[in-house]
Amino acid sequence: MSHQFTDTNFQTEVLESDKPVLVDFWAEWCGPCKMIGPVIEQVSADLEGQAVVGKVNVDDSRDLAVKFNVKSIPLLLFFKNGEVKDQIVGANVTKDQIKAKLLALA
Repeated sequence: MSHQFTDTNFQTEVLESDKPVLVDFWAEWCGPCKMIGPVIEQVSADLEGQAVVGKVNVDDSRDLAVKFNVKSIPLLLFFKNGEVKDQIVGANVTKDQIKAKLLALA
């Protein structure tokens, strides 16, 4: 199961992680976010132990959404060593494409 990242745990769970991290910026009211949600859960299960996968609800964590300049959701940000290394905007992406980007950072 994917993590829930918030303003309080983002620093330790994402920025200080020793593994690559995928952060899905989403909202409850967002249709495409709901479509990609199960794919994110599959990626989380498939890469358990190899990468950290989680979500940020932009309505609950507005400061994070502003910090990372989230203008459109879903937004997938790929982190390594506390830095954004890649991104995907929108839900038109496959599980294999997401996994490949994440594993390329390992």
